[in-house]
Amino acid sequence: MRRNFFTDIPPVTRHLLLINVVLWLATIAFNQFTDLHLIDYLGLHYLEANSFNPAQFVTYMFLHDDGGVMHILCNMYALYMFGSLMERTMGIKRYLIYYMVCGIGAGLVQEAVMYFELHDIVAGGYQGIRFDNGMVMPVQDFLNMNVVVGASGAIFGIMLAFGIFYANTPLYLFFIPVPIKAKYAIIGYGVIELMFGVTGTMSGVAHFAHLGGMVFGIILILIWMANGTIRRNR
Repeated sequence: MRRNFFTDIPPVTRHLLLINVVLWLATIAFNQFTDLHLIDYLGLHYLEANSFNPAQFVTYMFLHDDGGVMHILCNMYALYMFGSLMERTMGIKRYLIYYMVCGIGAGLVQEAVMYFELHDIVAGGYQGIRFDNGMVMPVQDFLNMNVVVGASGAIFGIMLAFGIFYANTPLYLFFIPVPIKAKYAIIGYGVIELMFGVTGTMSGVAHFAHLGGMVFGIILILIWMANGTIRRNR
């Protein structure tokens, strides 16, 4: 029987890939041909911004930056590589629950970080934000600029699960010429994300959302292991 690459991908991962790509293309199309910007409505805004909606904790993880292809390409490649195996390992239902918990958890952590950074502006009663070039922007406009999109938080949770269940599997990373066991590679990613988040390196990336996906992922896995729902590979 002739095999089809796309249908060979497990169903949840396959549909997640499809939804993300379709919404990315829709975002580009809407921006190009209409005045409707999907990110303005479905991206995760800061909770004190007037564009914030609680539903964005779900919708944001299915959107990606429409200014280039690398954001969605990297995320979808990682989702395919790690998600396919973890769906087969966890089972369809648990995998979907895990993915959503990691994604929503990532959003919650990012909101906490944004609250720490931005709440003083709201609490101070400022009417505008003055930039170095002398331009003044209304506070709400500034708050609405702080928006997060992407599946990265959920995918970092998936990578964390891979590092737990397939800890000794060798991974070949493009910038390191020798294989590294999954458990060390995933720990390394986590440390790098923490360093970048604390130091403000690559400030346009939601590093704490990535860490949030990993934190919520390990909490859920530990709960499942404790009650016997899943067992780690030996």
